[in-house]
Amino acid sequence: MGSIETEDLQLGQNDENDLQPFFVLHKASSRRIERKSAGKARRRIDLSSSVHDNLEKSVTGEADGLEKLRNEAFDCVWSKTESIIKDVLRNINLDVFNEIDRWVYESFDAITSRGKPEFAKVTCSFPIFTDATSKQLPCGLVLTRNMEVVDDLLTFADLGHHLRSHRCHVANLSSCDFSPKSGISGSIKSLLRKFLKVTLDVADISALASWYAEHDNDGNPVVVIIEDLERCCGTVLSDFILMLSEWIVKLPILLILGVATTIDAPRHVLSSNALQCVSPHKFILRSPPEKLDSIIDAVLVKQYSGFNVGHKVATFLRNCFLRQDGTLSSIVRALKMSVIHHFSMEPLSFILKGLLDQNDGQVPFSWKHETLPKAMLSQAFNLPSYLGNKLGEPNGEILEQGLSQLKISHKLWSSVLLCLYEAGKYHKISLLDLYCEALDPNLWETRASGVHSVLDNNLKVPSNNQIVVGEQNNLHMGGFICRAIRKVRDLSPVALCQLLVSWEAISKGVSEIEEKVKELKCLSEIDDSKNANQELTNISRRRATRTYNNTERDEQVLCEKAAALIGSMVRDYMQPMEWIPFHEILCFKNVDKLQSNLMGDPRRRIQADLLESYKFLKCSCCRISCNTPLPSMHDTSIMYALAQEQGDLINLHDWYQSFKAIICSVTKPKQRLKQSPSPKKRKGGVEPRAVDEASLQARFCRAVMELQITGLLRMPSKRRPDYVQRVAFGL
Repeated sequence: MGSIETEDLQLGQNDENDLQPFFVLHKASSRRIERKSAGKARRRIDLSSSVHDNLEKSVTGEADGLEKLRNEAFDCVWSKTESIIKDVLRNINLDVFNEIDRWVYESFDAITSRGKPEFAKVTCSFPIFTDATSKQLPCGLVLTRNMEVVDDLLTFADLGHHLRSHRCHVANLSSCDFSPKSGISGSIKSLLRKFLKVTLDVADISALASWYAEHDNDGNPVVVIIEDLERCCGTVLSDFILMLSEWIVKLPILLILGVATTIDAPRHVLSSNALQCVSPHKFILRSPPEKLDSIIDAVLVKQYSGFNVGHKVATFLRNCFLRQDGTLSSIVRALKMSVIHHFSMEPLSFILKGLLDQNDGQVPFSWKHETLPKAMLSQAFNLPSYLGNKLGEPNGEILEQGLSQLKISHKLWSSVLLCLYEAGKYHKISLLDLYCEALDPNLWETRASGVHSVLDNNLKVPSNNQIVVGEQNNLHMGGFICRAIRKVRDLSPVALCQLLVSWEAISKGVSEIEEKVKELKCLSEIDDSKNANQELTNISRRRATRTYNNTERDEQVLCEKAAALIGSMVRDYMQPMEWIPFHEILCFKNVDKLQSNLMGDPRRRIQADLLESYKFLKCSCCRISCNTPLPSMHDTSIMYALAQEQGDLINLHDWYQSFKAIICSVTKPKQRLKQSPSPKKRKGGVEPRAVDEASLQARFCRAVMELQITGLLRMPSKRRPDYVQRVAFGL
């Protein structure tokens, strides 16, 4: 193969018989080819396809090796990206998880402080009678604020793993375990199955109490996590809570409920009796936008894995998150799809593995340009980003220097972006908004000139409260970057010192920025010490007022210098990747391809699969005449190809006759010219039998029904029973 097929990467290594819905197409028969190659039939073989295959193998031998490198690079890049995403999501919830762990053990100590019951009482099949105060069930309410439960699954799985690592017995239950169909018995059986690892015929909670006492587990808390409170049946969940409260003396269980909307959601789901039996304690996780900013920061900004996305792709990812389901899972899926498409479409994308494996201070890449085929080098120098910049005579060293410059530029660009984000936090500007705006190549020249003119001429702009989202792009400098720079000018001395400290930490190792930040930080420290000495020496009221005015003026000058510094950083170092030569090797920009796969156009996809099946199957029969329906194709493909010759209405009789003519073109029986005396030879030369009329009609009806199911055809009506109507036209 010359390039990786995108569909193969999407579907993975599927089995031959693993057919997707509505994708029932013909595959070439290997046994038939083997029969033709046996015996005297060798003289009648058409060698054109074999010669063609051998020619392809000789031409694409090097390309196959490069394709293998691209597959290895994809596995390396995405596996590291996926591990980074999991680590980010786990670490961002770690503080809340530790808080939940402390609450679990505090509640467990409060339950066990009442005393441990005797073993005989624990193993009996009925609860111990106690007062109402001792029946309070500790209940932790975890506010996730996610729109879909798909994001909560990983969160609560990590929570369960975290509690297990701290010697807790944990069972994760879903809303399906609390359905009206299964009732309270179904939830109890699910609970027993999680802890006892066996399926019991009878839902008996006493079995769990006996397990807890007999296996020396009484020193560890028992935690039940229910992932989505709002999706559970309120009646079943209320009965489950009432039952656990009755057994809390013998079985110290703590309940953790996932809440997606508001912290008052239990009042709308649980009954009043169940609410009286719980002792709630709330925990609030980070919001989805904050988690998304952390993922963007770790994957696309700080971590230079080589792969990046263009401005249009980044804008599409942001719109998917804000305007559609708002889940992190959709962003991760879209990011993986971008990586897949990039390695599928860019022949030189295997270089990203060298960028990922490199270490600072070593050679730039793990490959040498001498090892690249000349076709690959010529393809690199035909990229639009290289042709638009005159870098000298094209050779391998120019390519290596260009990719090294990409890394240096990305490091400067990401440092400035993170400095802007630290300033934008005071204005609640998200990193995703800054990231999308910083990638826009059309705003690069405008930002470079606009920032300089605004800071030099002190251009009056609307206040922060007057700027709305729809008007941000109307500013000639760009909305979010402009707001972040203006916010620096309005900071208090304490906030400015904190901002400079964060800038110093971000620019560590970047000499172009680090020295300027340290110089400005030293000026702020000198001004602070000067102001402190003046306040001690100035005692009179008039001199104190004059000192306050001078101090305020100095603070404004220092803020202006800080704003001028970040403005010069934006102007000098924030060059988008799409302006740098050879960025096509590392940057995915085909937003139409990504949108067609994520948003979906199933009707168009079905039509393309039916009409262009030869692109997927790559069999010898379809390759000979790809535009003509062949008898070896599937009936549905033949029928839809014949339907393209019709108009809005298709006559069933004419359609059937055309279908019959194609099928019978090879199934017509042939007379044998000579009978072979050998039985074995007669056995190997079986001729195809004729297809009867009933079989043809059955195949025709099946194909018409499949076209109706896929939404491409409307069945006949009572008014015109001999016609079907086409629903979709064109691709």
